[in-house]
Amino acid sequence: MKTGLHQHTSLRQDLRINPRLYQAMDLLYMPLLDLQQHLKQELLGNPFLEMIEPEEETEAPAEEQKPAEKEKSGDDEPDWESILLDDRTEHGVPSGTLGGATEYVEPVTVESKGLIDHLRDQTRMLDLTPRQQLLAEEFLGNIGEDGYLQASLEEIVKGANQLIEEHEAESELDLNVAPYTLAEAEEMLRIMQQLDPPGIAARNLRECLLLQLENQKGTDTLVYRLVKEAFDDLIAHRWSDLGKRFGLAPDEVQRAADELARLDPKPGLQHSAGDDAYIIPDLIVDKIDDKYHVFLNDGGLPRLRISRTYQEIARDKKKYDTESKEFINQRLNSAHWMIQAIEQRRQTMLKVMNFIVDRQRDFFEKGIEYLKPLTLREVADVISMHESTVSRVTNEKYVQTPRGLLPLKFFFSSGLTTTTGEDASARSIKAQIQKMVGDEDPKDPLTDQQIVQMFEQRGVKIARRTVAKYRDQLGILPARMRKRL
Repeated sequence: MKTGLHQHTSLRQDLRINPRLYQAMDLLYMPLLDLQQHLKQELLGNPFLEMIEPEEETEAPAEEQKPAEKEKSGDDEPDWESILLDDRTEHGVPSGTLGGATEYVEPVTVESKGLIDHLRDQTRMLDLTPRQQLLAEEFLGNIGEDGYLQASLEEIVKGANQLIEEHEAESELDLNVAPYTLAEAEEMLRIMQQLDPPGIAARNLRECLLLQLENQKGTDTLVYRLVKEAFDDLIAHRWSDLGKRFGLAPDEVQRAADELARLDPKPGLQHSAGDDAYIIPDLIVDKIDDKYHVFLNDGGLPRLRISRTYQEIARDKKKYDTESKEFINQRLNSAHWMIQAIEQRRQTMLKVMNFIVDRQRDFFEKGIEYLKPLTLREVADVISMHESTVSRVTNEKYVQTPRGLLPLKFFFSSGLTTTTGEDASARSIKAQIQKMVGDEDPKDPLTDQQIVQMFEQRGVKIARRTVAKYRDQLGILPARMRKRL
């Protein structure tokens, strides 16, 4: 075997994606609000792009400027050549002398108080010593969004003592502060559990329910005894066993347990500081004269065109050097490409949605039980595009339909075979299961096997384990736990 450096020639084909193709895919992926922001940034960064104002689309061409006005404005004419050649791409914005680029102020949502702020305001109103206040802050730092305490009392004590040690190390002074004890943590826990909302700082669901019942002065009730003394049997719906244990009829136990449904299992979510999510549909489906029409909801998008002023300047390239010509060509081509990419995005979205409407017409007419199975590959084959392109079109996009505001992903689901040879959507099957359970006799609820048999009568082949899986996904309890006495 010879070692060393060798040279040889070969032919090879490589598939390379240029930056513009990456950008085109990103444009297809963006929902409406993100696309609005992206186009506004493009307007600021490329002087060859300008926005068509709404009045310009309907306004007649302006009269020619009078000679006297031309003479007057001649002294104030900006130096277009210097503006064009002044590349401000370092900061992503064009020259400040361009009057067309107006300042854009992004709307900011007002921050609302979250759960911890709500609890901290209450602790500040209590008559606590500085030592207790420090321990209270340690408790607040260990309460989750659902309102439950996420650390044990031992861990909270350890954290508070570590904070004291770090403070002494930083100040290089012996503050002679006694470490916190477990008894102090237990006392502080009782204080925190008296705060609003009731059930806060509980360590488990049982304690959370007991705190809420105590707040309602319901410690003498049967439901309080059931939660305190037989919680495991209660959540397992063992009504007969509980009836024998407490000397009651099973239906009395069940009615007492129904009162738990009025309590909040996650009290902290009442003050959750979740971000407000605003959804603007990218597409609109409307029924006009017994026919469904698809429209793009892009009225808020900036309408782009090539700046006529800059086009005129770019035509006379003799006065520019090589570097300036390259900059002009790059920006002009980028502006043309951006306009084409936006139009391509519009056409692709309309193609996809029109096919979905044609395929799912029964759903729009009759409801979710008539939703047909559909895959990305089916759409891609019909509109002659790649499956990944269809995936980008449907990602995080919403459509306003006569059936409500729906994500495009809603229309895609797997299917089950029927005896007629047609397919039924999994989402449709779930809707039928939910309806069957809703119409059942509470005293004799449907078992999973009975649901399978009902589907067989409708010509749908489905396994019992599939019914159980769909039922769990819908949050429906087994028949034994749905039974009313």
